[in-house]
Amino acid sequence: MSNAMMSVSSLNIKIKSLLEATFLHILVEGEVSSATYHSSGHLYFSIKDRESSLKCVMWRSAVSKMKFRIEKGMHIVVEGSVSVYTPRGEYQFQTVRIEPYGKGALALAYEQLKEKLKSKGYFDAQRKKPLPKHIRKIALVTAKESAALHDMLKIIEQRWALLEVIIVDTLVQGEHAGSQIANALRYADTLGADVVVVGRGGGSAEDLWSFNEEAVADAIFAMQTPLVSAVGHEVDVMISDFVADLRAPTPSAAMEMILPDSKEILYTLNEMNERLLYTIEQKLHHFSRDLKHIEELLLRSSPLRLLKEVESDFQGLGEEFRRIIDYKMERFASPLTDLEKHYRQSVLFSLQQKEQHLDYVSKKFRLSDPKLQCLKGWAQISFEGKKVALSALERDQKFILEDDATRIEALYLQKL
Repeated sequence: MSNAMMSVSSLNIKIKSLLEATFLHILVEGEVSSATYHSSGHLYFSIKDRESSLKCVMWRSAVSKMKFRIEKGMHIVVEGSVSVYTPRGEYQFQTVRIEPYGKGALALAYEQLKEKLKSKGYFDAQRKKPLPKHIRKIALVTAKESAALHDMLKIIEQRWALLEVIIVDTLVQGEHAGSQIANALRYADTLGADVVVVGRGGGSAEDLWSFNEEAVADAIFAMQTPLVSAVGHEVDVMISDFVADLRAPTPSAAMEMILPDSKEILYTLNEMNERLLYTIEQKLHHFSRDLKHIEELLLRSSPLRLLKEVESDFQGLGEEFRRIIDYKMERFASPLTDLEKHYRQSVLFSLQQKEQHLDYVSKKFRLSDPKLQCLKGWAQISFEGKKVALSALERDQKFILEDDATRIEALYLQKL
């Protein structure tokens, strides 16, 4: 036994110096046996193989940069250094980076988020909103100076220049791009657009990663306006593509998918106009033929035509009647002459009798006229509307005296 003796603390310090100097920035692979995400943001976990295990820690600053979450049973590769906690003589692996064994971290993060959102119903077909057939106003969420925006505006000008376009500028890659895209989507949802298109051009998986972030997926899921995801190239499939109401392989393709082609519409309208004109001509031809037929039926059954027929029949009957009358008159001409003479004699006799009677009545009337009955200097006496004799009057009675020219009221005062 060596005579050199040291304290526990000294030994632990020597071990710490030796281990931390020897095992600096190394890679260790193993299976996750436990993992705890602490409320402070730190990650405490252990990895193992068939024979032993290793305690590990990752501080909050490094955890915030991870794209995926580790779970028990996951095979991972950790990068970091060995550190010793001298008060207890324990060591642990201080981790700065974690990668899934055999695949990239981004690929694993993508699969994890995809499964999570799928279980929450973000991809369900029944919740996807249909795009309107006629789009008048569109919001484009992308970088203002990007090639993707230029391509989309070019297709809009070619296909449907009448469209009202609102550009919502945002970062499309980088550490803070995800939160900016989410905020831009929430703002675009308030603009009253018929459709919102979010996207960017192609790039690496890291460049496109913002469209795989949960914050972007949440913003898309909450939107009331129909949304089209147009990110990267056709081979790039983002989480935003699954949540969106429609996925377009490229930004340019998005415009071609949702906007009508004005040239095609003009051609269609011209073709429809020709068919309409032909249909109208055919209809007019049929209507004209039917109208002529109806006119003929109307003429055959019209009241004027019937009146003309009745008038013609009446004229014929009148002529026949006159002919018969003429015939009858010729046949009975002699008896009619005798009747006429007898009738004339009877009328003349009646007239003579009437004249004689009229002369008699006239004379009798003249004799009854009060004016003719009163002689000159004499007057007719009447009392209470009745003719009376003067001797019939009594004293103080009023009576009427009248001749052919004068009528006066008198009072019987005294008998002489």
